[in-house]
Amino acid sequence: MIIAAADGSSLSNPGPTGWAWFVDGDRWRAGGWKHGTNNMGELMAVLDLLEQTADAGDDLLVYCDSQYVINAVTRWLPGWKRKGWKKADGKPVLNVELLQGIDAALAGRRVTFEWVKGHAGHELNEAADARARAAATAFQRGLPVDEGPGFGPDAAGAGTRDVRPGVVPEPDLLDVALDSASSADAADPTGSARQPDSTGSAGSNQKISAGEDAEHAVVALQRALLTDEVRRDRDAYAAHLHPRFVEHDAKGRISGKGRFLATLAPLPDPTRLEVEGVDELAPWIVHVRWRARSAATVTLRSSIWVKHDDTWRLRFEQATPTAR
Repeated sequence: MIIAAADGSSLSNPGPTGWAWFVDGDRWRAGGWKHGTNNMGELMAVLDLLEQTADAGDDLLVYCDSQYVINAVTRWLPGWKRKGWKKADGKPVLNVELLQGIDAALAGRRVTFEWVKGHAGHELNEAADARARAAATAFQRGLPVDEGPGFGPDAAGAGTRDVRPGVVPEPDLLDVALDSASSADAADPTGSARQPDSTGSAGSNQKISAGEDAEHAVVALQRALLTDEVRRDRDAYAAHLHPRFVEHDAKGRISGKGRFLATLAPLPDPTRLEVEGVDELAPWIVHVRWRARSAATVTLRSSIWVKHDDTWRLRFEQATPTAR
């Protein structure tokens, strides 16, 4: 049996992204993209491991610290495939090209996936994580990536598709944000929340202050809600709102989701989002403090985002007029 660990790392999540799998010092491989998510890296690590070991003829045990990957591959994938790669709500499955590649690579294989806690001293997981982070850091700094030897002396780059940057299309910022939010890892099998790691994964009371490099996925979603394109499409905007959404606007008026959407329109002037701070109160609750700045007005905003049906939804927003 081949025993390996697969891991991904995204600096800021989304941001420069690396992936890696590790069997031993002579058999490992890494790669990544300039911009992606942790989930993309985790999936790519599994896909490349499957492809590199395809001709080995041995059973494969894969250690992953990502509940998203394990659930996607062992539980959700068959249903998504039957439904034409659509989720239960009818929306397209995210990272579909990677998932379809994994589905094809699993055919005829005996593969077992086992969850391990990240950053807890598991030797193979730590080795894969270190190489994934090194790849992400290399993309961040514009340096060459150490891709590793692959599986076996002649395996690196042989018998597999090219997985260098650009071969797997890099999604735009909103797509990456949606992936980071919608496909975020679930709780671990013990029922405790996954601990924060160096890739920016959600963790209890993790704080990201203004001016730091990290940007939580909900910030990109919040920024998208200011654009004319989204504000002209009420269905698109509504998809980002929690069913029990409430707004306290700058004039003290209180609106629920229906009333808010009824008056939705493009903003009078182009408006810029300026982050004051992001507080991860729990893996499923994020508080964003920000300013909406236009040529005419500035308001201080407080927004609460929560996980609802595995998707980040805006639950509450309050606006307070402030001096420029």
